[in-house]
Amino acid sequence: MILLGCSLWNLPLGSCAALSLDEAVNMALEQNTEIKIAAKGEEKAMANVDAAKGANGFSVGMTASLAIADGATKDFSRTNTNNIAASLPIYTGGANELAIENKELALVSSRLNTVRTRENIKLDTVKAYYDILEREKEVSVDQESVDNYQAHLTNVQQLYSAGSKARVEVLRSEVQLSDARQTLIKAQNAYELAVSTLKNIIKLNRDETLTLTDDFSYAAFEKPLVLCLDYAMINRKDLQQAKLTVDEAEKSVKIAQAGFLPSVKLSAGLGWENQPLPNDKHYNYTAGVAASWDVFDSNVTKANVKAAKAAVEEAELTLAKDQDAVDLAVRQAYLNMKEAEKRFVSTQDAVKQAKEDYYIANQKYKAGEGLMLDIIDAQLALSTAQLNYISAQYDYARYKATVENVMGLSDEVNG
Repeated sequence: MILLGCSLWNLPLGSCAALSLDEAVNMALEQNTEIKIAAKGEEKAMANVDAAKGANGFSVGMTASLAIADGATKDFSRTNTNNIAASLPIYTGGANELAIENKELALVSSRLNTVRTRENIKLDTVKAYYDILEREKEVSVDQESVDNYQAHLTNVQQLYSAGSKARVEVLRSEVQLSDARQTLIKAQNAYELAVSTLKNIIKLNRDETLTLTDDFSYAAFEKPLVLCLDYAMINRKDLQQAKLTVDEAEKSVKIAQAGFLPSVKLSAGLGWENQPLPNDKHYNYTAGVAASWDVFDSNVTKANVKAAKAAVEEAELTLAKDQDAVDLAVRQAYLNMKEAEKRFVSTQDAVKQAKEDYYIANQKYKAGEGLMLDIIDAQLALSTAQLNYISAQYDYARYKATVENVMGLSDEVNG
């Protein structure tokens, strides 16, 4: 409720920065600048549709001129001419109508771009959220390693003081502790960077303390790869945009070909001279139909048609390239997700075994039966197993979100 209130009133979040994953996504979708830019693109495309429709409707123009004449005869004179003219295109070879259709396709494409932008921002938010959780756990693991090395160093120093261990083992323990601290410092910095990344995406105050309330929860992804590929080819918004680009290019060919055809315009006008407004004695009007046809234009129209046809082929090749890219992206994300899932299962037991191994090595060393190398190896194995387990969990979560993104899964409704 507090978070909702802060959002509604646009107040600084302050103590409200305890975010679930869904809340973080909603904040990003409402506040991210990229989405706002995409929305402006929709506004521009809608205005272009209105402009294209206006070009196919009535247009009214007014002209007025004032002239003053004098010369050697000193015969000063002043004249003014006024005219109001209206015109309506009757036939343009289909060029105006096709131009409207192209602008409408561009509007649909712009809306698809907005939806795709929202999908990508959602993925960025999910990945950034899980990055923070992973970095946080990595800090905990590295802090545990520092604590273990510190405890081991204390033990070695005591044994050295008692004369049962050599000075070299104290030095080796100090080096291992220093290395562990370096790793911890890097992990803490990586955590801070991950927090900054999420704050940047959701537009949260950079100085705000952030607490995440969700964590990784395994949920199997049941869809087979072939269905994911088929779904992506139909539902990826950028592929839909590429198909619209092909349609626009094909219509542009017809627009260019309209240059070979005549154009017809209906016109009407009213004019008068030497007075501010027309009266019953001083005016003239015209009304008529005018046709024009470029019989020869030095092959300009032919060249335009050729360029438009090349644009169609270019759009078709771009669509094929984009389809290949989507196919590869789905396969990569899907296979990476499955690989992470297998690692997630296999590393669960490894952590338990590594903890037991470390405990045994530590106890043997305290009893004077173990070696320094056993402690170092056991600690390294424990840290590695823990980090592998953490990495597998969040890799799976991120790749699962990526699979859904590259498939084009979306809660958005297309315009």
